[in-house]
Amino acid sequence: MSSPTGPASGLPVRMPRPRQPGRHRRPEPAVAPEGAPALVLAVPGTPGAEARSLAEEVISIARSELPGLDARIGYVDGDNAEYPTLQTVLAHCAEQRTARYQQALAAGVEAAEPQGPVAVVVPLLAGPDNALMRRIRQAVVDSSAPAELTDVLGPHPLLAEALHVRLSEAGLSRADRARLFTVATAADGIILATSGGEEAVQAAGITGMLLAARLAVPVLAAALDEPGSVAAIAEQLRGSGSVQLALAPYVIGPEAAEGLLDAAAKEAGCASAEALGAYPAIGKLTLSNYMNALGIAPPQQAGTPVR
Repeated sequence: MSSPTGPASGLPVRMPRPRQPGRHRRPEPAVAPEGAPALVLAVPGTPGAEARSLAEEVISIARSELPGLDARIGYVDGDNAEYPTLQTVLAHCAEQRTARYQQALAAGVEAAEPQGPVAVVVPLLAGPDNALMRRIRQAVVDSSAPAELTDVLGPHPLLAEALHVRLSEAGLSRADRARLFTVATAADGIILATSGGEEAVQAAGITGMLLAARLAVPVLAAALDEPGSVAAIAEQLRGSGSVQLALAPYVIGPEAAEGLLDAAAKEAGCASAEALGAYPAIGKLTLSNYMNALGIAPPQQAGTPVR
């Protein structure tokens, strides 16, 4: 038998902690607004188990940052069997929203006719790639769904952080400049390898400057999909005094053709870090692009300090 103040056994009762008053109060965690458009991750490249696992991890990170988020995956080169195409996913989003509206009317519920985008499409690309973006844009148009397409994820300081982590994981850089130890295999020149042509190289150069500031070594961008680009940048770095080079893939993974990164590292005659993959920053930037498109405050800004 228990009493209003606790169990009769006299065991202590864990009471909820009172909210901290004042300006330093922690903000309430953000949640996805009711009826918000779906986040559709546009995955480039050849579909496969590895690409799907990566995309699902990115989506999981985004959901953890914004509970209640309706997030889906559409493949630019999907087959609509195991890997649904972007066009099909968007059309399905539109059909579901229409069905919910019609069901509400049939149940006698007063509901406003749906307006605005049914989905926000976020390309799983670190940098610009005109050819891929044209295909993604065309898929959005062909779906006939009211959807909004965001920009790619970079350049961004979080991507410089991700590149630094991947290099340190491969033993090609120190994890932290402040630590008083050296890495025997640490590179003194970094080739930032991206795909998407000259525009992608220029955009990667911005993130490259941020990476150079973190590592205190020269960083130059090269195009994976332009013959001779990686070798030319390697020669330029060696000509300026760098002896031990490293390749830092500025790609998430699926957008780079199989074997392309290995071939680039061999061409440059240096070791390579892993692609960015599902590094947490990729999921966070995906969500950031989605929220910016909808004008929603990012999770860390949710809640207003009470003075």
